[in-house]
Amino acid sequence: MSAAEALTLEALKEGEEGIVTAISAPKPLRVRLLELGLLPGTRVRLLRRAPLGDPIEIEVRRTRLSLRKSDAARVFISIPKSQGASP
Repeated sequence: MSAAEALTLEALKEGEEGIVTAISAPKPLRVRLLELGLLPGTRVRLLRRAPLGDPIEIEVRRTRLSLRKSDAARVFISIPKSQGASP
């Protein structure tokens, strides 16, 4: 995936899923996100956004988490083929 195609967790729409590919954050935040289960290869789903858009609620491994948009913007994802644009 090139930088132009990079998609972040905060860019998902409600109900969309992605697969974590990388986390680009300072070490303390990266460690925290990894400890919460946002490991490369893990499927995540955006459940909903707060009324003003921040924070967001995601589902990771049957667990619901709330993240700041600024933290979610550091989690890079790919979209599963089954959800991609139709030909």
